[in-house]
Amino acid sequence: MSQLFSPAKLGNLTLQNHLVMAPMTRNRATGNIPNALMAEYYGQRASAGLIVTEGVSPSPNGLGYPRIPGIFSQEQVAGWKPVTQAAHAGGAKIFMQLMHCGRIAHPLNLPSGARVIGPSAIAAAGDMYTDAEGMKQNALPEAMTQADLNATRAEFAQAAKNAIAAGCDGVELHGANGYLLEQFLRPNSNQRTDAYGGSIENRARFVLEVVDATIAAIGKDKVGIRLSPYGVFNDMPLYDAMEADYLWLAQQLNARGLLYIHLVDHSAMGAPAVPDSIKQAFRNVFKGTLILCGGYDAVRAEQDLAAGKCDLIAVGRPFIANPDLVARWQASAPVNALDMNTFYTPGAVGYTDYPALAL
Repeated sequence: MSQLFSPAKLGNLTLQNHLVMAPMTRNRATGNIPNALMAEYYGQRASAGLIVTEGVSPSPNGLGYPRIPGIFSQEQVAGWKPVTQAAHAGGAKIFMQLMHCGRIAHPLNLPSGARVIGPSAIAAAGDMYTDAEGMKQNALPEAMTQADLNATRAEFAQAAKNAIAAGCDGVELHGANGYLLEQFLRPNSNQRTDAYGGSIENRARFVLEVVDATIAAIGKDKVGIRLSPYGVFNDMPLYDAMEADYLWLAQQLNARGLLYIHLVDHSAMGAPAVPDSIKQAFRNVFKGTLILCGGYDAVRAEQDLAAGKCDLIAVGRPFIANPDLVARWQASAPVNALDMNTFYTPGAVGYTDYPALAL
């Protein structure tokens, strides 16, 4: 029997299979509020064992991109409830990814009164799309004060409570892909001289404080984290001590007993590959659930599960074009082609209109 399509355990949860729908920003939340179209989208893909939502901001300051959803207002909590209900109706469990964009932002994408903030006043190379004026350079962030650190940590904790109130089974902290938490981890974006900069113990301090605050808010059995060692997205260059730093982080996360670590390898999209030694070291050090993500097809997913390299397999882009990906992979059926032009556009086209398999 295929392990990929058999039920799996995730802490106290039983998943209908070992396949995770990876978090993918889709920019359909007009006004930063989840809507009926999003509920339809997630409901269509609820044959996954676990759905991790697109990145959801815990704060007005974290809304770096246009049309990404938040979870800091009661209106947003209400908007997420039909989404979680649709996921559960299809049998999936659903975790909300909490993503604070930090310096990957532009003021034109932020609500009134919000600020672009980061560990240090260092702008990320690259451009940001805005609905108002098209492409703009990433903004120069304000270096976070101690008051900002305290407030942002509290926002993550409250966002986790709000996610549970909206019907989510847990949350995933986004510590990958160049967003705020990873901005603290990496020495190019974190050049602080206080207790939050310098050594890995200091650079990881805010990340671990957010982990601790989130665990205190909703329990360690409901908290995972996504990491991207060797990821270079959003101006995160490689550095010599990276492997040692991330292994130290794995030990710290294991000591806290959080539910899972979600390791993403972006080599299928042109980034450096995450060395097998890193993946194996996480497997050895971290005693919770390990999720691997990056360029998987059904065959390689089955092989890595059978080899014990991980506990669950996360898949991103194939789920965009194939709402019934689980059935297609199980039947070895052809998959729909992706339309990359509609990844981030408003509306149903390229979002909820991909056809399911005709059985």
